[in-house]
Amino acid sequence: MQGSANLNIMMKAARTAARGLVKDFREVENLQVSSKGAGDFVSRADIAAERTIRDMLMGERPNYGWLGEESEPVEGKDPTRRWIVDPLDGTTNYLHGLPHWAVSIALEHKGEIVAGVIYDAAKDEMFVAEKGQGAFLNASRLRVSDRHRMIEAIFATGLPFGGRPELPAVLKDLGRLLPATAGVRRMGAAALDLAYVAAGRYEGYWERGIHAWDVAAGLLIVREAGGMVGPIGAAGSIFDSRTVIAANSAIFDDFAKTIRAT
Repeated sequence: MQGSANLNIMMKAARTAARGLVKDFREVENLQVSSKGAGDFVSRADIAAERTIRDMLMGERPNYGWLGEESEPVEGKDPTRRWIVDPLDGTTNYLHGLPHWAVSIALEHKGEIVAGVIYDAAKDEMFVAEKGQGAFLNASRLRVSDRHRMIEAIFATGLPFGGRPELPAVLKDLGRLLPATAGVRRMGAAALDLAYVAAGRYEGYWERGIHAWDVAAGLLIVREAGGMVGPIGAAGSIFDSRTVIAANSAIFDDFAKTIRAT
């Protein structure tokens, strides 16, 4: 696809950061790791990847704001634009040698995501989208699944770990959803869950307790692939509620009704 200057910068930053991540992934047993809390770890590779992305993006667009997982937010001179970055989504997978993790970069303009990149370096899959321009995987256009029946659909989610407070609600979600579907997957990388919805590999995805950097790029990629996204609560925003539902348009309403049931 022929992307804008901003999208090309984002793709270049994702690939550059990923080179360092891939190098360390091959020697994952030697990584020095510091704990950020039960079940949630950050590696030197993670921090280095964010530094690389930040230097590249802010170097090209110094007036934009910044929101990243591993660093303090920056209010840009241009208050209408900011980068939203997860340098290593799927950190726990990465540290266990599981090749399912990604670099996620989004550009927000006036509160709306207008460009997104999710790069799965282990598989060399680059998911990208710009508002109004469609979504693509390695230059091939993406479309969500056309399955219409919940019983034929596969869904993805994230399961709480380390005593996180979302566990009771998620267990109720699973109790309602599992009997009505072809299955639920928990792969451990929110950005890739959304990318897979956009690619038609999953029919839907939901999660509680997410952060903006987990899902910002993926939300746009799903929309541009013909899917729908929203918060778990019928009102409010995804970022404020820290919840998300995404699915193809045929299944979204039934899926959302099932998850939102009390």
